[in-house]
Amino acid sequence: MGLIMYDVVIIGSGPAGLSASIYAKRAGLSALTLEQNPMSGGQVLNTYEVDNYPGLPGINGFDLGMKFREHADKIQCEFKSSTVCGIKKVESGFRVETDQDEIFAKTVIAAMGATHAKLNLPGEDELSGKGVSYCATCDGAFFRGKVTAVIGGGDVAAEDAVFLSRSCEKVYLIHRRDELRAAAVLQKEVMDLPNVEILWDTVAERIEGNEKVDALAVKNVKTGKKERLSVDGVFVAVGIIPFSDIIKEVADCDERGYLIAGEDCVTGTPGIFAAGDIRSKKLRQVVTAVADGANAVTSVLEYLSVS
Repeated sequence: MGLIMYDVVIIGSGPAGLSASIYAKRAGLSALTLEQNPMSGGQVLNTYEVDNYPGLPGINGFDLGMKFREHADKIQCEFKSSTVCGIKKVESGFRVETDQDEIFAKTVIAAMGATHAKLNLPGEDELSGKGVSYCATCDGAFFRGKVTAVIGGGDVAAEDAVFLSRSCEKVYLIHRRDELRAAAVLQKEVMDLPNVEILWDTVAERIEGNEKVDALAVKNVKTGKKERLSVDGVFVAVGIIPFSDIIKEVADCDERGYLIAGEDCVTGTPGIFAAGDIRSKKLRQVVTAVADGANAVTSVLEYLSVS
């Protein structure tokens, strides 16, 4: 049996990977999508409600992920369940090493995504999607007129506090140190907001609630004083971890581990493209991931036409 050389191997089956699969199939490319998880959809599967994806207001994340996969299945996109262990450059393209075998492709679209760093607090997992969120721009609209807390001290935490302050009655910004790490202009904006209260030298200890968040237990690390804040939502903003380890040897990443690529999804390594949350960019949303999938395939087509 001869060696199969795909035009493109897509690693990951979140919104970016599924979008790339659909566009690759429609473009007539021989494409294989590798997925590690038992279900397609990526992080969106764990999102209780998605209210900003055009045309599908109020859809829950699981259903949205299933709709993406159903579309791919309808046009007979090829999928394979396996874990990618490494990617090597070879003369004809790339060798993708999995836990089952080796797959060869002329190009690779890296769509492994990223995950939000967690606090690992009691109640965090149980109430995720029920008041615990890792994305203020995704979920902030659900807390209009309510009380929320943002945990973190960097740019994202400050930006989240500013964003939430526009619609929430009150926002607590909880930071374990006595000064923020955010840019000076962001710090000033946060401190000038009348409905944002910064709790310095404070850590969260527990998120409380039954069917939804109703309180956050915190502790001052200097005085030891404990407090229970009545809140409707908790936004965790302590960092994002891209799943880029398997590709770092063949493509350049920035200091945070994101693959360096522009809107065309072209990386510094010819033949490798980055789509979705793994790509260095400002906004990480389902809609931008889907756009990346389309852009990545367009760039693959251009690359194959001249290589």
